[in-house]
Amino acid sequence: MMHAFADRILGRAGTVFLVLILLVGIVVPVLNLVFPPSSPLHVPSYLVALLGKYVCYALLALSIDLIWGYCGILSLGHGAFFALGGYAMGMYLMRQIGTRGVYAHPILPDFMVFLNWPELPVYWYGFQHFPYALLMVVLVPGLLAFLFGWFAFRSRVTGVYLSIITQAMTYALMLGFFRNNFGFGGNNGLTDFKDILGFNVQAAGTRAALFAASCLALALGFTVCRAIITSKFGKVLIAIRDAESRTRFLGYRVESYKLFVFVVSACMAGVAGALYVPQVGIINPSEFAPANSIEAVIWVAVGGRGTLIGPIVGALLVNYAKTTFTTGLLAPYWLFLLGGLFVAVTLLLPRGIVGTIQHVWSERWKTRETAEEGAPAPSPAPAE
Repeated sequence: MMHAFADRILGRAGTVFLVLILLVGIVVPVLNLVFPPSSPLHVPSYLVALLGKYVCYALLALSIDLIWGYCGILSLGHGAFFALGGYAMGMYLMRQIGTRGVYAHPILPDFMVFLNWPELPVYWYGFQHFPYALLMVVLVPGLLAFLFGWFAFRSRVTGVYLSIITQAMTYALMLGFFRNNFGFGGNNGLTDFKDILGFNVQAAGTRAALFAASCLALALGFTVCRAIITSKFGKVLIAIRDAESRTRFLGYRVESYKLFVFVVSACMAGVAGALYVPQVGIINPSEFAPANSIEAVIWVAVGGRGTLIGPIVGALLVNYAKTTFTTGLLAPYWLFLLGGLFVAVTLLLPRGIVGTIQHVWSERWKTRETAEEGAPAPSPAPAE
């Protein structure tokens, strides 16, 4: 049964890729926890956290590819959903600090004590409970995406206009979260986390568990996306991407399809942000910056939109390059390098890295099949 599911939903390449993600989620924590630092096989804790951040970015890129690569919705504001999920998790982590904060207040976070807040705001209630925080991680980005999509798609806003509106949305949220009276830490955001589920967030075991959870979330996200695009629903999404007006004339409720996939994508981005925060140790309004959303779109374009595997590869490659080139002589020119990479991919590899590989492979396979079909049939053996 599982084999049939893998063949029907994931395909051979998808199954191999999914197994690879799960193996990485197991092997890296084992190398970090089992082998001593003196061993050449040991993976340092800082590297586990860095790789975990890359995996969270990969999940964000995957969520963008679901709507852009398969439904034609180019969102330049998906960083907003990522940041909202991160803030939901950050609020839970702040509630766990208690009297261990600088001001030792049992309920109010340090920044609220510093700003003379008399009591905890109502929207902070319940975040001391992990299940409630998990619900908010998905519910808040999903609700925002539903409200935004409801008005945008019913008004038939498409193309560059929709992209600009999504960018304006995340910019407006960034300005709002920068204000101290919003109750989210203002410019400094939320930081100085201590525990998650009772475990020290700085401990090696906790970092390894968070990395494994990130890989598991990426694997689940990949499976959900494959299940969507290989279904009849996914075929309609592709039809909307290629010919929205014709799909509408055929009787499909285009707005409903776009709204559903947009909400699913936003929830995936929220989960990515929630896993990102405890691994980097901070969440602030800069995560809402439109440049972050644009950069995430570049990951998808570099890897290959409409492939699912490509955005994951693109996110890992670009962020590894970002880590490498922002610490040396090329650091002042990183943004120019990123822009040049995007232009080069657009001109030379319009399908992205993985998309180009898939296209070349499929063309060679078609050529081989055509050659075999056109080959003359073998002559019968002469009678003795």
